[in-house]
Amino acid sequence: MDEEQGMPDEGCCDGEMSLKEICDGFRDEIKGTAVRVKSLLDHSDMEAENEYPGQRGEMKANVMLTYRHLEDARMRIGKILQAAGDGVSILDKPQQQQRINP
Repeated sequence: MDEEQGMPDEGCCDGEMSLKEICDGFRDEIKGTAVRVKSLLDHSDMEAENEYPGQRGEMKANVMLTYRHLEDARMRIGKILQAAGDGVSILDKPQQQQRINP
């Protein structure tokens, strides 16, 4: 990752890896980040006394919004793979076809 610009390294998409491998890697990273973000709800600061009305509720709401946005980003990357494949969601495929083509 190019830390100055916040962009992926140039080599991540240079043909060395398949689109599926790259997207699956991104999805795994996002999932890990989402789990860590959601764990903020367990931090002791979330249960401390409010310094102003609604402070802790606002903090918790923003943790959940962040988590949901990360999950949405993960799903959108899955949609890239869906569109690159047969265009049909794995959730919409018959069970038999899923067993044949996991």
